[in-house]
Amino acid sequence: MQLLIQADGTIRCLYDEAIDLAGLGSLTIGRASHVEPTAVGQWLADLGPVNGPVLGPFPQRSQALAAEAGWLAEHWLVPSPAVRG
Repeated sequence: MQLLIQADGTIRCLYDEAIDLAGLGSLTIGRASHVEPTAVGQWLADLGPVNGPVLGPFPQRSQALAAEAGWLAEHWLVPSPAVRG
């Protein structure tokens, strides 16, 4: 499980039950995306909640979930440019 700890102490991650996040402090859990079917049975990963794109369509839900996790890891779970130094 990848945790991004920001300078202000905020921790960002893709939710997983690998560790008890409550042990890190008070939690605010929110959606980063929505994986939903299309009218023709394909799947889209809508990353709008984190100002990202809509990925897909994908023939299988598992493909949309993998694309969602990959995009979030590459674009959302990264330090801001000022912190990367």
